Amino acid sequence: MNIELLNAYEVKKIVTCDPHSFNCLKNEYPSLGGNYEVLHHTQFIQQLLKEGRIDFNKDTYKGSRITFHDPCYLGRANNEYQAPREILSQTNANIIEMKRSKSAALCCGAGGAQMFKEPEKGNMDINVLRTQDALETTPNIIATGCPYCNTMMTDGVKFAHKENEVKVLDIAEIIANAQNL
Repeated sequence: MNIELLNAYEVKKIVTCDPHSFNCLKNEYPSLGGNYEVLHHTQFIQQLLKEGRIDFNKDTYKGSRITFHDPCYLGRANNEYQAPREILSQTNANIIEMKRSKSAALCCGAGGAQMFKEPEKGNMDINVLRTQDALETTPNIIATGCPYCNTMMTDGVKFAHKENEVKVLDIAEIIANAQNL
């Protein structure tokens, strides 16, 4: 049904903010007849910045400390690590990598549906553990490129009682804030 509708509208390009949808549209739809150029929004923003089609105040985050949480379906499933980091590098903030990053990043639990169920037995909820990884970098901002990761990391920041010190923002929010949108 989705593919039939997208094809009926002659869709050529799809931009998604959700890495799970990005993965599905990019890697599963083609075998079902859905052949589109699929971009994650960090790739799209990176492209717009390179082409000079958008700009932002590069001093908005000057002096801030930003760490990036790699969403599983953007990074490990689709090997996209560069676009978000390239965008963040243009903000004049101090970008600090977590010890577990890129292909070695720890899942925050959103991709494993932890946000929809009770925690499994263990010493610590997975989102709290991943948030601890981020907080070890002493950031002002934890950036991500997934709305579900954003929720999990925000909950982890609240658990740590750091919500007045650390914000969790999507890459798109970071750029929009620097454009005063």
